[in-house]
Amino acid sequence: MGQAGLSMSRPRASVKAAVRHEERKPRWLRALLITLAAASAAVFAPAHANELSGTLKKIHDDGVIVLGVREASAPFSYFDGHHTVGYSQTIALQIVDEIRRTLDLPNLRVREVTVTSSNRTPMLLNNQIDLECGSTTHTRDREQKSAFSDSIFVYDVGMITRKNSGVKDFAELTGKPVVTTAGTSVERQLRRLNAEHNLNMRITSAPDHADAFAAFANARGVAFLMDEPIVYGFKASTAHPEDFVVTGTPIGHEVYACMFRKGDPALRDLVNGVIARGQTSGDAERLYQQWFMQPIPPRNINLNFPMSQENRALFAHPNDAALD
Repeated sequence: MGQAGLSMSRPRASVKAAVRHEERKPRWLRALLITLAAASAAVFAPAHANELSGTLKKIHDDGVIVLGVREASAPFSYFDGHHTVGYSQTIALQIVDEIRRTLDLPNLRVREVTVTSSNRTPMLLNNQIDLECGSTTHTRDREQKSAFSDSIFVYDVGMITRKNSGVKDFAELTGKPVVTTAGTSVERQLRRLNAEHNLNMRITSAPDHADAFAAFANARGVAFLMDEPIVYGFKASTAHPEDFVVTGTPIGHEVYACMFRKGDPALRDLVNGVIARGQTSGDAERLYQQWFMQPIPPRNINLNFPMSQENRALFAHPNDAALD
């Protein structure tokens, strides 16, 4: 007890002596030292709002980042009954963590806003969302309005039909009803193919992927055309996946990327840094295995969608090139 009392009294004595020493200094000197200390703290403090610009400044000032998320773009960004999950959503949250560190905002809040293929770009341009990492294709045409990160996924356009439909390739869709999702690059390609090759397809464009697949499943089309991994996702989610087949000669490669506002180099560099580190470190391949080669929520379905050589090449050499 005596030792504890001694050890406690010494710091108090030291503090009192220090206070008396400070009080003996002239008032002007004390004021000067306080000013210099404050200036020094400002120099070595983390980046503040007056050093930020664009989206990072908006996030810093608001204390919140607004993510655009999808409801039914499995396995990229979708609602599993509890929260948004997926391959792309995981990358988005990695970017959020990097923003937390960069802005020194450990309590940065995340607000999610559901977007569709049709409204995601307007919502970004109207500042309703700050970042969207879902299943958005980076195209040269879209570069006129939005900025895109390094690519996060390379894919082909896929076609799903019923096994008994007799349809095995795109040319066999001549004169038949088909379904796709409105506002997508696939819709644009499909309409161009229809016109250039006089296929006379009757095209139905649904508001979102889930609506499009439902229209196909309810016999409003002989085929649903969309990005191949999304097509595989819907096939796996049906009650009887053996009744369907993904078929058709690929009509070219396209890439998904995260989307943000143009003219924002600070955010672009931060986002690309996260993506490139993940791809070259092996983390992206582990993420791929998690979402494409293992059971995923909510029904523990395995897409069994092996990684393509194109995705391996992307992970080895990260880049932001559009492929259309």
